[in-house]
Amino acid sequence: MFDQQVTFLYTRDLDASALFYEQTLELPLILDQGACRIFQSSPHSFIGVCTCSEERPSNPDGIIVTLVSNDVDGWYDTLRSKGVMFDTPPSENPAYNIYHCFLKDPDGYQIEIQSFRDVNWPDTASAPVNKT
Repeated sequence: MFDQQVTFLYTRDLDASALFYEQTLELPLILDQGACRIFQSSPHSFIGVCTCSEERPSNPDGIIVTLVSNDVDGWYDTLRSKGVMFDTPPSENPAYNIYHCFLKDPDGYQIEIQSFRDVNWPDTASAPVNKT
């Protein structure tokens, strides 16, 4: 098992995206590398937002960043109060046994806030740890 996880997204406007992740989603800025800023989304996972280039264009097609929380409704209310427009309000998805909602970041990356209803999904207290 790995120690940490980082998902990198490429943006045309680093300041707007950084503002969204830091102030709107309330993710702490962990590292500012100039052209890339890394935010912490959970104790061991991160989202990096980097200025796009010809080699690394902003391409939100097919990307979903899922943020898992047991309080989907609370996040929905908090973000709506900040003016965030949602693609879908919170709803049950019986096919996957989840409760979730969708929004987009400034570059059009799809953000899902989701709660697993499946008893087999590990919660933070029972998640496996790296034993190396």
